[in-house]
Amino acid sequence: MFTGLIEEQGVILRISGSGDGTNLVIKAKEVLRDLEIGDSIAVNGPCLTVTALDQDSFTVWVMPETLKKSNLKDLSTGHRVNLERALTLSSRLGGHMVSGHVDAVITLTGRQKQGGSLIIFFDVPEDLLCYIIPKGSVSLDGVSLTVVDVNDHGFSVGMIPHTAAQTALGRKGSGSSVNLEVDMIGKYVEKLMGSHYKGEQDQTEKISISLLQEKGYL
Repeated sequence: MFTGLIEEQGVILRISGSGDGTNLVIKAKEVLRDLEIGDSIAVNGPCLTVTALDQDSFTVWVMPETLKKSNLKDLSTGHRVNLERALTLSSRLGGHMVSGHVDAVITLTGRQKQGGSLIIFFDVPEDLLCYIIPKGSVSLDGVSLTVVDVNDHGFSVGMIPHTAAQTALGRKGSGSSVNLEVDMIGKYVEKLMGSHYKGEQDQTEKISISLLQEKGYL
């Protein structure tokens, strides 16, 4: 489990592997302080397992399924990646609960300066839009961000200068691929309510704003 607060940007040193998976060797400093083989670490969002360590880098093994469902397959030597070690019970939860399981790879469609901050726009598959709400949380390349606005085909988030400077996401331009993880709470609510209404009516009603209002949740 993670918070979406990036600890540092690592740099891809080497990529190797075959059809069975890929090894990523990542140069880092901050996350190496107490990292051990077998630990979980989020690399651009996906939760991966550390398989080797040395003084200035660590190695993770990426399964074919993870490559298929994330933008890790687009990495090459020299690319910067967002790194976060797994949450501990004594950590402050400054972002939101992030599982490290990518829901979709989405496209960054635009950037707009707003005062000292940066507004970034994304297209998102229709089936995931129901989990994204204004002022809600999303994880983008492992970064916990607050949703500014939602429309029929996507959403926008705001980044303060510190976040833009300290994450690889701040360097990405239009057309870039980004790993999206929606807030898991919405998925659990949909699952529980879907099962409940199926039992009552012998059919599952699609969760919507109107349905939530009708049942007294809003």
